Amino acid sequence: MMYWDGNMGVWGYILMGVSLVLFWGAIITGLVLLARSLGAGNRRYDGGTPGGGVAEHLLAERFARGEIDESEYTARLTVLRRGRGT
Repeated sequence: MMYWDGNMGVWGYILMGVSLVLFWGAIITGLVLLARSLGAGNRRYDGGTPGGGVAEHLLAERFARGEIDESEYTARLTVLRRGRGT
C-alpha cells in the first residue's frame, strides 16, 4: 500500500526550483562558452597581419581616444615602422 499522497511538500518544491535554476544556468553558460570559443570573441590581435603589430594597434587606439595628437601619432608610428624594418 502506498502512503504517499503525491504532495512533495515545501522542501520538494524548493529543491525542484533550485535544480531548475542550476540546470538552465548550466545550459546557458555552456552555450555562451561555446559561442565565445567559436566566434569573434576568441580572436586575438596578432602581430603577423600586414601593416600591423601590437604596438601599432595600441598606438592607433590611443590616437582614437584622443590621448595623443596627430603629429605625435605619426612620429611614433614612423619610429615603430623604422624599427621593424618596413
